[in-house]
Amino acid sequence: MSLGGLIYIIIVGFVAGIIARFLSPGPNNPSGFILTTILGIVGAFLATLIGQAIGHYGPGQGAGFITATIGALVVLFIWNRLVASGVIRDYNR
Repeated sequence: MSLGGLIYIIIVGFVAGIIARFLSPGPNNPSGFILTTILGIVGAFLATLIGQAIGHYGPGQGAGFITATIGALVVLFIWNRLVASGVIRDYNR
């Protein structure tokens, strides 16, 4: 993956994380701008890896906004389940 592709995924992940947070409100959402951004970027990387693995994206392509937002929603769902089960501590409670 090139540097341009990496920067693209980070920017798309940033926007996807913010959109996913608004689409998935709840008490277990990660608090803070930085953590939301990181989870969005992880979701974009997840969407890119899965998309490349199934052949939807080429080796140098990253996930688009919609797919990255879906990836971010998946990561937020996993985060919410980990907080609910007590594996990750939520400092806002």
